[in-house]
Formats: sequence, C-alpha cells, structure tokens
Amino acid sequence: MNRFWSRVVRELQPYVPGEQPRVPNVVKLNTNESPFGPSPRVLDAIRTEAAETLRLYPDPEATALRRALANYHGVRPEQVFVGNGSDEVLAHTFVALLKQDAPLLLPDITYGFYPIYCRLFGIEAEAVPLDSALRIRVADYARPAGAIIIANPNAPTGIALSRAEISALLEAHPDQPVVVDEAYVDFGAETAVPLIASYPNLLVVQTMSKSRALAGLRVGYAIGDAGLIEALVRVKDSFNSYPLGRPAQAGAVAALEDETYFQRCRAMVIEERDRLNRGLTRLCFDVLPSSANFVFARHPARDGGELAAELRAQAVLVRHFATPRISGYLRITVGTGAQTDLLLAALARCLGKGGQEAHA
Repeated sequence: MNRFWSRVVRELQPYVPGEQPRVPNVVKLNTNESPFGPSPRVLDAIRTEAAETLRLYPDPEATALRRALANYHGVRPEQVFVGNGSDEVLAHTFVALLKQDAPLLLPDITYGFYPIYCRLFGIEAEAVPLDSALRIRVADYARPAGAIIIANPNAPTGIALSRAEISALLEAHPDQPVVVDEAYVDFGAETAVPLIASYPNLLVVQTMSKSRALAGLRVGYAIGDAGLIEALVRVKDSFNSYPLGRPAQAGAVAALEDETYFQRCRAMVIEERDRLNRGLTRLCFDVLPSSANFVFARHPARDGGELAAELRAQAVLVRHFATPRISGYLRITVGTGAQTDLLLAALARCLGKGGQEAHA
C-alpha cells in the first residue's frame, strides 16, 4: 500500500471487470459483449471521422447524438444526457442525484459498481434483499429512502420487472430520485422511458455497448426530466466537458439510424438465448428466466467456481461471482451458435457426460 494514497483510495475495493483474454481461440462468454459486429453504417461513419478534424475538440454537448436519441425515444433533446459509457453516466448520477440525506436503496444482488460508487462518493446505502427466487420485489422498497437505484433487467440475474412494477415503485416514492439502469433492456424487458412524462423523479440509463455492439466506443446515456439532466450536466462540466470523441458521437448516431440491423441482431441474440437455455436444462442446470443477453444458471451437483475454472481450462470463459447467495451460479453471455455448441460440449465434459448429446 502506497503511503501517499488518500484514505478514500486505501479503503476502496475496485470493481473487477470480466477477463479480457490475450490468447487466440478463446470462447469468450464472460463480459456480455455482442456476438455480432456493429452496423456497417457505424464503421462508415467512424471512417469518415478519421480525418484531420480529429485535431479539434468534439462537440461538448453531443448535440447531434442527443437529438438522435431524443428522436428515437420520443423525448426532447434537453431530456437526454450522454457520457463515456453508462458507467460514467451512472457515476455522475450517484453524485448528482443519489447522494441524499437518507440512505440509497438498492438490491443486495445487483451490478457490482453500485456499492463501489457508494463508497467512492460517501453515499450511505441500504441493501434490499432479493426474494428466494432472486427477484426484486417492489413492495420491499416501501421504506424510508433518500433515493433508489435498480438495474432492470437486474444484473447478474437477468430477471426483469414489468413497466407496471416500475410505475408502482415510482408511485410509492414521488419525492425521491429513482434510477432505472436499463443496460440490457433491449433483449426482452419493457423500458421505463414512457413513464418519464408522468414521473419527474425518474431517470433511465441505457448503453450502446450491448444491443448496439458498440462496447469499444463507450457510449452511454440517460433520459429523464430536464431538471434531472441539468444536474448531470453540472457534474459533467465539473469533471470532463468533452466525454465523447468525434468517432464515438458519429458512430452512435449511425447505429441509431440502422434500425433494421439492430432489430435483426437483437432477435438473433434472443433466439440463441432460448437455445442456450434448452441446452443447459438438458444438462440439469437450473436457469433463471433471463431478459438480458446472458443467462444465470447453476448446477445442483457442482460448485460454481470449480465449474468456471474447469471451463477456463478448456478455453471457455464465463463469469463467476464468489458472492453469498449466488456463488453457485455462472453468468454466461449469449454468443454465436458455434460458441453455444462449444460451451455446451465443454460443460458436458465437466459433468462427465461427454458422450451425451448436449445441444439443443
């Protein structure tokens, strides 16, 4: 430990992202990236931006992108905030909206960055346990709170709340900011964006890393009442006035313009997720109902950490969380059909069923 570190840094336990392999021929199903490349329009837009104008700063307000997002979601540009990936948008949100006098409520099993942001920014938080089926119960949030944040679909479970359930949560907390992190919403959940017109305390955060296949560009955004967005802008302009570069802004706009490509890739992920579920079920896994581009599954006779290690030895990467209540589970990204086949075959070998058919 370096003697020059601040007390805040000494006490931090940073978020650990999924492994990015440095060797070829790995079946990479651990970081929820899209199995498909971005729209060809995105690549063309980025190539166009690869010009001498890169010497100039980008538009600090990302005007064209915010306008495109507003148009896509049926809101006004002043209701849209963009940032360098949804993680940065969330970080600004924790500072701007979630640091209140009363505790922040969040699920006890959720995206691992939330408790880290609480420690980083000195936010008092209260974890609300998921039920025995690992679901968020809106009724459990009927308690005093300064603010609320949930991921919908939740991570890492993949289970989604309905829009009606989000509405009930908002009705119960009209005077507190409520943030809904919709990183995986495009894979089968209902977005809460239509509720923004009725609830000025609602902020919806989305990303273009998953369903738009732009993880390498780092584009995230938030939609909400203009007053909430102004709070995020104040934080951004006190931290980094130019969060998105020219290629990222242009590429994101192009992705929004190619709706046909987006819908085709989204449908293929959902179809492959169903096939993966069937294959895991045939191998006797318990699989939670997922509305994301990953599944959360456990085998009743095997330790989750051991299975993840055995898969890694076969060049198959999945995510394991050594966390109470979910240490038996594996989070498996939905990949291509070929990757699904390789995963299921590797799991069959781990389970001593190498000679049995595991494919769906």
